[in-house]
Amino acid sequence: MDHYLISFPSATMRLTDEEFPEVVRTSHEAIEEAKAAGVYVFAGGLDESTAPVLVHPDGTQEPSSNRLDGGFCVVRVASREEAEHWAARIAAGCRTPQELRMFMYDPAS
Repeated sequence: MDHYLISFPSATMRLTDEEFPEVVRTSHEAIEEAKAAGVYVFAGGLDESTAPVLVHPDGTQEPSSNRLDGGFCVVRVASREEAEHWAARIAAGCRTPQELRMFMYDPAS
């Protein structure tokens, strides 16, 4: 079983105030389906009101120059095809395209 990150940048979600409640409902339905299927690991949206920082080994910090925003979901599935299925299902629920990335396997994690 492999872990996949399904995500979207905030800029891709273009909704009216009227559409938003329905998208919340359908995106939550997609997550509930993933939970029922036993593939759900974790999901959420990044808090864009909190600035990201780079934390160095000595504990010092500096502002991060990398842009990462939006929502994400981690699934654990048996194949790339299954990950693509869940990415499409979440894209339908969120009404926005999703990026799909596979985590590298690390036996220590």
